[in-house]
Amino acid sequence: MIDRDLAVRLRRAARTFPAVTVTGPRQSGKSTLCRAVFPRHAYANLEAPDVRRFAQEDPRGFLGQFARGAVIDEVQRCPDLPSYLQVLIDQDPAPGQWILTGSQNLTLLESVSQSLAGRTALLHLLPLARTEVCRFKDHPTTLDETLFAGGYPRIFDQQLDPSDWLGAYVATYLERDVRTVLNVGDLITFQRFVELCAGRTGQLLNLSALAGDCGISQPTAKAWLSVLETTFIVFRLPSYSRNLRKRVVKMPKLHFYDTGLICWLLGIRSVAQLRVHPLRGALFETWVASEILKQRVHRGEPAGLFYYRDSHGAEADLVVPAGETLTLVEVKSGATVSPDMLDAVRKVRPALASHTPPAAVLIYGGATPQKRSDVTVLPWTAIHDRRW
Repeated sequence: MIDRDLAVRLRRAARTFPAVTVTGPRQSGKSTLCRAVFPRHAYANLEAPDVRRFAQEDPRGFLGQFARGAVIDEVQRCPDLPSYLQVLIDQDPAPGQWILTGSQNLTLLESVSQSLAGRTALLHLLPLARTEVCRFKDHPTTLDETLFAGGYPRIFDQQLDPSDWLGAYVATYLERDVRTVLNVGDLITFQRFVELCAGRTGQLLNLSALAGDCGISQPTAKAWLSVLETTFIVFRLPSYSRNLRKRVVKMPKLHFYDTGLICWLLGIRSVAQLRVHPLRGALFETWVASEILKQRVHRGEPAGLFYYRDSHGAEADLVVPAGETLTLVEVKSGATVSPDMLDAVRKVRPALASHTPPAAVLIYGGATPQKRSDVTVLPWTAIHDRRW
């Protein structure tokens, strides 16, 4: 067990709120984190059929056995439970009693928001960030090893082959989570849809083209994409514009939370295969986007990431707002900095300049940081040296 970056916020929230809800993808380490941070709390896992049946049939009796609160895992499996928990919290609002976890974002949020509004802090635990991966004794050291392994904790904790574990993960995800969130009858077509999404990571999301390639309707593609977002498989990166309406209208970019999962979906079964894969650059861009997203989310800030592209060809892979200032990020997987790598962010800066010119950063696949007059060059290993 390693220390997770979210632990600090989790402890802080438990000192203020009667309940804390931790959500995130399956196998991201929610249960392990909560039990480590609150070792004296009782524990109940609603995935177990007998425990779930008790909670469903006699929720008052189920909660009544925990006089000092508890860590309750997979709480979305009993959607009515938070309503009964609300009564107990109103009777005794002492902070830090109830720690809830869940894997399905939308289902859990609906249940919690209706019953525990103002009574629970909501935290998100995403797969391991690079800083967390490096806390394991034997961790990936090269860029390709890092992209291939991804960030699910069990792979590193038990030194498992990423392809073997991720293959089982996808099978479990399709059979359990997808059927729970949405009644997808044709799992083979749905898996094909997920694979097609993997082939579009780091690219503009064209739902019509995606639906056509998969042989499904556009409304179905939209619904299935929502399932992938709900279960923390993918996220959409909106286009940046000072006009909020234009952000909604323009086509978003598609990214995955985990590059190891992308590799498995694309049929990449070794680091050597990844090195020469045509989507290696897109995988690296997704890795950078997800690493910055994890840092912000685990710190308690809104995701707030964008990309930029205009009709004149000016483009930034990422736009990261911080108050009134912006940081423009260009991502290149090459190990050597060439002058043309800096052209894109230099072209975008005038388009987004206001009172404070945007900062410009190049993140590349090499090892040496550089400080140019107008662009900061960061190697991929130094991405967390900067506060995004």
